[in-house]
Amino acid sequence: MMRCSKCMKKAIIFQRYSGMWLCEEHFIRDVERKVKRRMRKNKMIERNDIIAVALSGGKDSSALLTFLHETFKERRDLKIIAITIDEGIEGYREVLRKYAEKLCDELGVEHYVFSFLKEFGKTLDEIVKERELTPCTYCGVMRKYLLNKHAKNFGATKLATGHNLDDLAQTILLNYMRGEIERLARIMPEKRKRGLIPRIRPFMDVPEKEMVLYSILKGHNIFEEECPYAELSMRAEIRDFLNKFEYKHPGTKYSILRGFERLRPVISELTKSVKLRECEMCGEMTSGKICKTCEMIEKIRREEQILQNDVYEI
Repeated sequence: MMRCSKCMKKAIIFQRYSGMWLCEEHFIRDVERKVKRRMRKNKMIERNDIIAVALSGGKDSSALLTFLHETFKERRDLKIIAITIDEGIEGYREVLRKYAEKLCDELGVEHYVFSFLKEFGKTLDEIVKERELTPCTYCGVMRKYLLNKHAKNFGATKLATGHNLDDLAQTILLNYMRGEIERLARIMPEKRKRGLIPRIRPFMDVPEKEMVLYSILKGHNIFEEECPYAELSMRAEIRDFLNKFEYKHPGTKYSILRGFERLRPVISELTKSVKLRECEMCGEMTSGKICKTCEMIEKIRREEQILQNDVYEI
């Protein structure tokens, strides 16, 4: 039996990147220490904040909502609400949505649900049928659009997401490989931009495996089914590559994050000329005349009109 490096109690986890064995108590302390340190460093929570938590119902977002609620429940100047986006993925989203509702009821947190079906007229399942782009492309753009739009409508000053270290490392590497410098700048922008609610990621220093264990110890539901579309994305390949590399070279994911943070000022300088304006169709902020979400919706409508005309002519 291995002993905790801090207190000699029974260890429950070995951190390959730190070389430490940790018991349950010291593991939870270690996770929460990382989270609080990151929140202080990036000044994530400020006086009179209204924090909208993007709550999917999964382990990360559920742990985040619980952590923020427990940490700041005595702060009268802060308000926390939860926003769930129902993309319309059969057999997947409904289960997580119900858990999100249950968690918010238990914590006494205001909870709001918005769906692709009501907002765009179609579920994600319907949108991706016979389309060339991967489901994650539609989902990512549209979900971010709805989160920002409704967080803004509720007067939120921060939008908190449950992204962990693995998520950030994958996103950084994905954008490097695609050469999308502007997207890199959006991950952790140096300055706030009009019309965009600042995003905060308190769990960004916590590895995925530690988030799983932390969530289990905190009593959160662990939904074992992965999104049915996840394996179709390039991100899935990068995830597998990073996991193999992390196993051989512990600390790789932290190195990617640290390297990106050092490059942030340079990336911001390269993209500072990009100006945001209101989308001519919906009013949300975009770098072009029409935002990406409206472009996608219009393209889908045009394709359906062409299909209907073809069917009619036959």
